[in-house]
Amino acid sequence: MLKVGLTGGIASGKSTVDRMLVELGAHLVDTDQLARQAVEPGSPALAEIAQAFGPEMIAPDGSLDRERMRALAFGDPQARAKLNAIVHPRINQLVAAELTRLAVQDPQGVVIVDVPLLFETGWDKRFDCSVLVYVPRQVQLERLMSRDRCGLPAAQAALDAQMPLENKKKKADFLVDNSGGLDETLKQVQRLWQILLDKASSTQPRS
Repeated sequence: MLKVGLTGGIASGKSTVDRMLVELGAHLVDTDQLARQAVEPGSPALAEIAQAFGPEMIAPDGSLDRERMRALAFGDPQARAKLNAIVHPRINQLVAAELTRLAVQDPQGVVIVDVPLLFETGWDKRFDCSVLVYVPRQVQLERLMSRDRCGLPAAQAALDAQMPLENKKKKADFLVDNSGGLDETLKQVQRLWQILLDKASSTQPRS
């Protein structure tokens, strides 16, 4: 099984590329979804978050107040590191379990692991290759402000909390420019998929 780490800046359109790859035949492990699973109401991780950051981080329905937590984490590097120390080990366990399950289910397949902070956390070293979905910074800012209904300072702070795009480009094995139309993105993803299929077949042991 070929394991591919996929990442991109905030509001770069990773989910669009994920969906295209799944439609072409890839398996997807979305760490954002697993992160939500890790902090479900009643989970040990959520209890640790409440203890570390205060009960105000828990919404009235018992779930994590994501907007409040996100605002704190983006604005305070120490808070972000503390949150990651709580959540990341749980995500690690869930990702490992999914990869084990998929390796049994489809040993010759391609699995895309969507990791927003792939390079920042060093997770890129865990995979056979990496993909970066990117758009210019100005496009990121516009999309983020529209999506999250936030102002320019908040959008800039969110982008600045991540590794600069040019650094990510140097680290990634493959690039997908998502600044054009969907047709342009799809053509790039289709070419990428053929490369990934070739890599998957070449890494299989010969019988």
